[in-house]
Amino acid sequence: MKFSENWLRQHVEVDATREQLAATLTAIGLEVEDITPLGASLDGVIVARIVKCAKHPEADRLQVCQVDAGKGELLQIVCGAPNARPGLVAPLATIGTRVGDIVIKAAKLRGVESNGMLCSAKELGVDADASGLLELPDDAPIGAPLAEVLCLPDASIELKLTPNRADCFGIRGIAYDVAAACGSKVTSFDVTPMPALNDAALPVELHAGADVPRYCGRVIEGVNAAVATPLWMSERLRRSGIRPVSFLVDVTQYVMLEIGQPMHAFDRDTLRGPVGVRHARAGETTKLLNGETVTLDEQFLAITDGAGAEQRVVALGGIMGGYDSRVTDVTRNVFLEAAHFTPAVIIGRGRKLGLHTDAGHRFERGVDPELPRIAIEHATRLIVEIAGGAPGPITEAVLPEYLPRPQPVTLRRARLARVLGLTVADTEVERILHALGLAVESNADGWRVTPPTRRFDIAIEEDLIEEIARIHGYDTIPTTLPGSTAGVVTPSETLVGESELRRQLIARDCLEAINYAFVDAALLQRWDVAQGSVPLANPLSAELGIMRTRLLPGLVEALARNVARQQPRVRLFEVGNVFAANETPESGPVETKHIATAVYGPAASEQWGVASRSVDFHDLKGDLDSLAALSGAQLEYRLSRAPWGHPGRSADVFRDGVQVGWIGELHPRLQRALDLDHPVIAFELGLDALQQRVLPRAGVLSKFPSVRRDLAFIVPENLAWEAISATVRKAAGTSLRELRLFDRYVGKGVETGFKSLAMGLILQDDSRTLTDRDVDVVVAEVTAALASTHGGRIRS
Repeated sequence: MKFSENWLRQHVEVDATREQLAATLTAIGLEVEDITPLGASLDGVIVARIVKCAKHPEADRLQVCQVDAGKGELLQIVCGAPNARPGLVAPLATIGTRVGDIVIKAAKLRGVESNGMLCSAKELGVDADASGLLELPDDAPIGAPLAEVLCLPDASIELKLTPNRADCFGIRGIAYDVAAACGSKVTSFDVTPMPALNDAALPVELHAGADVPRYCGRVIEGVNAAVATPLWMSERLRRSGIRPVSFLVDVTQYVMLEIGQPMHAFDRDTLRGPVGVRHARAGETTKLLNGETVTLDEQFLAITDGAGAEQRVVALGGIMGGYDSRVTDVTRNVFLEAAHFTPAVIIGRGRKLGLHTDAGHRFERGVDPELPRIAIEHATRLIVEIAGGAPGPITEAVLPEYLPRPQPVTLRRARLARVLGLTVADTEVERILHALGLAVESNADGWRVTPPTRRFDIAIEEDLIEEIARIHGYDTIPTTLPGSTAGVVTPSETLVGESELRRQLIARDCLEAINYAFVDAALLQRWDVAQGSVPLANPLSAELGIMRTRLLPGLVEALARNVARQQPRVRLFEVGNVFAANETPESGPVETKHIATAVYGPAASEQWGVASRSVDFHDLKGDLDSLAALSGAQLEYRLSRAPWGHPGRSADVFRDGVQVGWIGELHPRLQRALDLDHPVIAFELGLDALQQRVLPRAGVLSKFPSVRRDLAFIVPENLAWEAISATVRKAAGTSLRELRLFDRYVGKGVETGFKSLAMGLILQDDSRTLTDRDVDVVVAEVTAALASTHGGRIRS
């Protein structure tokens, strides 16, 4: 929420300085995100009128202007602004005035004297517009100080509001909090009904039940829509972050900012009536104010015109008005509307169409249901006073049974003291609650408090305690530790903690990444892992519309962003939840915790002691094996056919015969999509597979020596070591203590399609020393098993 400081001070009387006001707002929970001072130093800047313009004799883009500064004589000023023209009223910085970092002096520009400077809004620090001179109203008093005309100095204050404070999306809502915090009062607000001067009206019908329980409309005839928006109004809009468009549009925006109720103005002559509100029908289309034609479904609210077969959609309820019924400068008759839409029916509708509007932003959070009639009256008064016209009666359709009614909340004195840890005087409690606009009745135990209709966020006792705490001051709450009994939790020895796994990867030179749990659906489709995914009903954006089914797509995207920012060596890991659709949707998605790592670039940091080489599969397999070692898990690797993995360079990971993850190099198509020069090596496993640990049991160490025999076998090239290892271990029996693969050879002496693998068998018995005969029997069994199972033979 952005607003003008002077505008706020008009609604609440406070003596605080700007800095004190900002500190107070932040202290009471309305965090000040930014303050932009406006027109802090405008001494010497006055209102002037250009009387004549002539082309500069030496420069095509410059004009020599004769300017009336209200002193009885014309000043000659050289100006390069494209909108400089006779009759224009604009700011003039006189000689001796400081504008930004320069002091205006009499000078010659290309040989022509210039006695001052005509200024743009940006040069004066009152707006960001630097496209031309700041255009002032024709009736602005010539020679008057600009600061007086523009009500300066001022400041644009931007608040970072929490979603529960929807009432502070209007100046009046903020004023109540400021008044309570500063011990002042909110100024009165004129809501005297404007009398009807004619019978002009459009009937209003409600057909959306509880979704739209109130809709107000009013016809105003004979309006001069071409009238210029008053300077005070347009400046307040600008300082609140809204560009003035035209008077009728600006009025609705002004009322919305001041009291928090979104409105819309229709050109009455484009409507036939009656005006209705209903749920849209699937496939209905309408053209919005932004010129875009959208297709609707039953989740949208449609503002309709006409009846029967001739009924048409003229606006999108709570989001945006329609193009065909918009007001223009030639509009003579206006139909104002203000309605109450329940938040649930508006949430997410704008984002579904790729729209974000001020009206939708407010309705999603909740708007006071009593404001529509007040907004109509306020807007009517402004229109009639500035643009003329004759208003008709307000037409209101209401479903009282669906309007939210504030319920009394009990605040106990003892509970307040217990939660806050201090005693707040009864008089202070009542002052705060009254200042916030709450109705208070005292009783023996405390108070019975009824919140106003604008405070949707007050429903339970703790809400009232929060109000007391933030207004009374969080700094007044003592910083004492709560009393409690702390128990010592002993970590389970059968479980490897997440922190241990994280420390292990960090020790192996990886950095932890944290990514959103929701991703772009296109990303999962590109990886071919979208099956079983869970779409979000109310996504933050189209790019974050689906829950991730794996960690790797998001983690690799993060890796690619780092590489794009000149990081030649990236090693990232992430621990987080992945989601899958449940067979019973009402139970919610299935969440599973995974761990993933992705690496890219050189295997080691740049140094002189080790030759540079790219990281490969075995480097990352070593990292994964080190994680498995923490739990004593024996992982098995089998050739993978995962669609995101490189064929022949990736493997499925198994523990105890059950697949628990994947490791390998990314598929070349993904590599090309990421525009990376080197392979990305990655793994992802279910976290449980690395956490489950069998309690170690002490065993007797053999007192007898071990025996090692080295064997070299010729086996088919495509035979995996895991298969050979399993066969050797089974054939060797219990005397095999360790199996080591120490050489792989292809080339001269080994026929094409085969490879030579050299392995060391370490044998040992617990009860006796193994003899040569015992070892020969084991070697024979291993040789026979490899020959019969895999066609292997001893390399000669």
